[in-house]
Amino acid sequence: MGLLSLLLVVVSCLAAPATADWYGPLAVYWGRHKDYEGSLREACDTGRYNTVIITFYSVFGYVKGRYGLDISGHPVAAVGADIKHCQSKGVQVLLSIGGQGGGYSLPSSQSAADVADNLWNAYLGGRRAGVPRPFGDAAVDGIDFFIDQGGADHYDELARQLHGRGVALTATVRCSYPDSRLQKALATGLLGRIHVRIFGDNQCTMSPLDAWEKWAAAYPRSKVWLALVASWEQDEVGYMFQKDLYYGVLQFILNKPNYGGIAIWDRYYDKKANYSGEG
Repeated sequence: MGLLSLLLVVVSCLAAPATADWYGPLAVYWGRHKDYEGSLREACDTGRYNTVIITFYSVFGYVKGRYGLDISGHPVAAVGADIKHCQSKGVQVLLSIGGQGGGYSLPSSQSAADVADNLWNAYLGGRRAGVPRPFGDAAVDGIDFFIDQGGADHYDELARQLHGRGVALTATVRCSYPDSRLQKALATGLLGRIHVRIFGDNQCTMSPLDAWEKWAAAYPRSKVWLALVASWEQDEVGYMFQKDLYYGVLQFILNKPNYGGIAIWDRYYDKKANYSGEG
């Protein structure tokens, strides 16, 4: 074997796998960048994502009867048809509740019941006169809990209320275990997927494998995903190059029984940096 051939073999061994499907299922968060990320339909038409998570249903609980959706100025009327289009292509569509804004809380058991009722009738399988459906007759496939503000009380009750109506539930958690705001909801055992944010926390970004393993051990019946930023612009410390992701984390967990996949924060930066298309 010539020297050049030998060098090419060495380089190929050090690189991440050459296709973009080596990390398993892929989810992406959509709805934070109206002018740059493109439509929900466009995201699904890339063929990259198994799941798209709409962000955020971000106003609830503070005032009875007041609920709000913030998708950063995207035309809401167009989203319903896009949801159906995505579902027709086999892409699951979730609606994430909460987010980084402070316009939500669950101050009581009654508020949990009210929010469950609104989600069911406005975005899921229910219909009730007088309850607006922002996405028309389209229904999302489930609800993601992304609770970054406020207290922890009553989210377990919200989970039970939704699960009782057959709603699929997931959570997006901070990577330091446990996530105090979602611990009670996760303890119900009703959230089938957990997206662990391996960014925004220096302790976790220094040892992402340890962070994932703590969550996987704590919730063996849930599929545990790695949630990653798509560009160093979002988080220089938390960003992981593909090679580092594979050799530092994925090669150790891909065959674990409750490894779920990769969740990309977010569609705009994935589109810009082509993170999920690299390899």
